[in-house]
Amino acid sequence: MADKMATRQAYGKALVELGEKHPELVVMDADLSKSTMTAEFGKVYPERFFNMGIAEQNLYAAAAGLALSGKTVCASTFAMFASGRAFEIIRNSIGYTKANVKICATHAGITVGEDGASHQTFEDIALMRTIPGMTVINPSDGVSAKKLLEQAVAMYGPCYVRLGRAAVPVFYGEDAEITLGKGNLVKDGKDVTIVATGIMVNEAVIAAEELAKEGIDARVIDIHTIKPLDEEIIIKAACETKAIVTAEEHSVIGGLGSAVAEVVVKNAPVKMAMVGQKDTFGESGKPDQLKEKYSMTAADIVAAVKGVL
Repeated sequence: MADKMATRQAYGKALVELGEKHPELVVMDADLSKSTMTAEFGKVYPERFFNMGIAEQNLYAAAAGLALSGKTVCASTFAMFASGRAFEIIRNSIGYTKANVKICATHAGITVGEDGASHQTFEDIALMRTIPGMTVINPSDGVSAKKLLEQAVAMYGPCYVRLGRAAVPVFYGEDAEITLGKGNLVKDGKDVTIVATGIMVNEAVIAAEELAKEGIDARVIDIHTIKPLDEEIIIKAACETKAIVTAEEHSVIGGLGSAVAEVVVKNAPVKMAMVGQKDTFGESGKPDQLKEKYSMTAADIVAAVKGVL
């Protein structure tokens, strides 16, 4: 059994290390620092940590001001409140000004679980990828979360980093090469390609193992950077395999599936299917139960592959 870690936990640990490497780094939160794990940074660097209270618009407006004054800012709250409540501020004060703010949003998707529909955001990737110049990152495990955050902090400009609440398997080794803007070929295959992001990468790996038992050779690609998208790896997959199935813990409207389809239709049209949240809200429940109910499991990927083939 692989070790498990929530990507938000990896974020909290990485912040402490980054605080030493980057003296200009400031961390901000909206009164959720124990949940977002920014409290760890606050303990070590209290003079560089600001709790802005339950005022998300103010959080991101202040983050923009600090960034435009020369700081590198990681500003955190739940994904629902960052992408929803503060969208206008993120668009106008961070995106438009190209401010050096990393919007590190936790508790994304259906696996927020018991917090229910009001806290389960399926729209955040779609919203953030529409903002000009915004980098959009969705790590699949603790290792990729740490490596991608390090690169996000080192680059200049606005980033949206999507992080989860629930512990997920760690399948990348510490020596894995994970580069911002470049998809990772997790498993090669010739029959079909599963393009996954976030926690669905692990489900895609399980699905590929199940498909292999039935003689279907599936390629698995981890698209951890949804914008800028690695078009090369997707076009190659479209040319070399018979179909593409995308998998995301996000709405199938406007997220990874849409981004991949935009590339495929222009460059190498191929049959596609999308696994993700359909046009519906979630509900309160255990994360695994919700993933099953809303068709975001390895079994759903297997079914989608068979359907598209």
